[in-house]
Amino acid sequence: MSRTPIIAGNWKMFKTISEAVSFFDAVKGKAEVAGVESVICAPFTNLPALVEAAKGTSIAIGAQNLHFEDNGAFTGEISGVMLKDLGVKYVLIGHSERRQYFAETDETVNKKVHAAIKHNLVPIVCIGEKLEEREAGTTKDVCKVQTEAALKGLSAAQVADIVIAYEPIWAIGTGKSSTSADAQEVICYVRSVVAELYDQATADAVRIQYGGSVKPENVTEYMSQADIDGALVGGASLEPNSYIALVEGAK
Repeated sequence: MSRTPIIAGNWKMFKTISEAVSFFDAVKGKAEVAGVESVICAPFTNLPALVEAAKGTSIAIGAQNLHFEDNGAFTGEISGVMLKDLGVKYVLIGHSERRQYFAETDETVNKKVHAAIKHNLVPIVCIGEKLEEREAGTTKDVCKVQTEAALKGLSAAQVADIVIAYEPIWAIGTGKSSTSADAQEVICYVRSVVAELYDQATADAVRIQYGGSVKPENVTEYMSQADIDGALVGGASLEPNSYIALVEGAK
């Protein structure tokens, strides 16, 4: 099955509204490559301006989080209802920084995935092991547990449409990165987990990205691997020329 490559920039807590609009103006028309899906996951404050700027382009806008309830007394939170109303297409769920700093668990990740799908948002579900887990040889075990938990209660059709991002935590923002062969091995395994949970057709359909110190210099190497369908990129997605090069490298 042919899967459309997807490059998603995760801006984390960077860029004001004016900076976001300037960035978009610089990449418009250049980060739009036939056969590659371009996504920018930005802070909540930037989303209205980016959705407006993205009209008429092929670049999709994503949020970095959502609450699993539609509304309620959850001060500081944003719901799927609100994101859908904005015109956002994607939402990151379960990023390791959310798990590490904001007490996200496998259970809340699953609830958020269901909430995203309920409101026709495409979840980019993050999984990945810590350094000590990698050194202990439990990378695949950790990824299996996280994948199974995230997908719990979803139909095969729903799973086929989501994106999974494998991000080894020790490689995020450290300059270290998993080799393309290592990333391929883990992602191939994650795809086999999906096949066990559902069927091979679903596993063949779901897009699985690699994330962790991906740069224009190494994106093509990752994309050359059979099971790697794109990249979730942090720091290298913050500069327009770098982001354009990442999208071009995914062709």
